[in-house]
Amino acid sequence: MGNHTEELRTVNVMRYVTPLREGGSLPAIAEADDGFLYVLKFRGAGQGVKALIAELIGGELARRAGLKVPEIVFANLDEAFGRTEPDEEIQDLLKFSVGLNLALHYLSGAITFDPLVTKVDAALASKIVWLDCLLTNVDRTARNTNMLTWHKELWLIDHGASLYFHHSWTNWREQAQRPFVQVKDHVLLPFASELDAADAWMKEQLRPEVIRDVVSLIPGEWISVNFPDDTEEEVRNVYSGFLELRINSSDIFVKEAQHARELLI
Repeated sequence: MGNHTEELRTVNVMRYVTPLREGGSLPAIAEADDGFLYVLKFRGAGQGVKALIAELIGGELARRAGLKVPEIVFANLDEAFGRTEPDEEIQDLLKFSVGLNLALHYLSGAITFDPLVTKVDAALASKIVWLDCLLTNVDRTARNTNMLTWHKELWLIDHGASLYFHHSWTNWREQAQRPFVQVKDHVLLPFASELDAADAWMKEQLRPEVIRDVVSLIPGEWISVNFPDDTEEEVRNVYSGFLELRINSSDIFVKEAQHARELLI
């Protein structure tokens, strides 16, 4: 895995193509100056920059663990970008999102994962369930799987609803050691029969240096917007500390997931 920071690319948004109105935070398909299409997540939407931080950390940890995630890039939005947008709601969103946003490479032709159509092998399902327990990701349910099938492989998207501890910052140590009771609604839980093996695998992939490497990717301007009373180092240390403590206490959420699965099947 290495212990050096793997930088993300930064692109400039050139063209707003279409909104994705099925997303609660109104993401959009946009074209960047590298000629590629991206699903653009706006800093001015919903939970704001904290959702982007969760998206960044969740997606990059998934990738470092060997799971499929579309390339994540930083996307710079110019002040003049939204002036010609006729939709007032979208115009306001663009105005409040000037600066650095986050985007995922658009997987053209991908289809939404359907557990009734596509079966997932136990090892992969167990790794994804484990990761979502780590991230406290409440948004991978049968109603909204946030997974895509592309070229016959399963791809993970949309981790913005993860890491909800950062909405209540003060008791992060306590939150890091809680079970993840919402795992009972996880769409892949019925397939996740190898959670102990997944636990060993994911712990090996997501060692402390990997955690700190991913957390170091959070842009300083995102931190200053959300945590004006803390230094960048302090904020990064909390994110890293939460994740490292949660991994060290993984037996808590693994047992919760196994118990939920027993009740389910």
